[in-house]
Amino acid sequence: MAEAIFRHDGGSIDYTPSADVAAGDVIVQGELVGVAKLDIKAGTLGALAVTGVFDFAKATGGGTAITAGANVYWDDTNNVATTTATGNKLIGKCVKAAADADATVRVRMSQ
Repeated sequence: MAEAIFRHDGGSIDYTPSADVAAGDVIVQGELVGVAKLDIKAGTLGALAVTGVFDFAKATGGGTAITAGANVYWDDTNNVATTTATGNKLIGKCVKAAADADATVRVRMSQ
């Protein structure tokens, strides 16, 4: 028997939510972070993107800037991207610097 069988390229993964999910929602499953590209109704099979470049919401104000190349994490409590690793899940790397006043940060997902 084969030790591994190719299924697909892995840019998206199957996901069946227990509650409705809107396009753009960030979903955390253990250490895996995905983004719903389309609305997914509760109990219906859909897909989450786990690769790609996305603009994620981030906090604004002093000390919230994120530099290009920095690791970016998802704070599932406050629903924002951050550079704070503790208690948060890795999304990927910042590909476009975000200033303190910016409400989003551009991230290349890589987990």
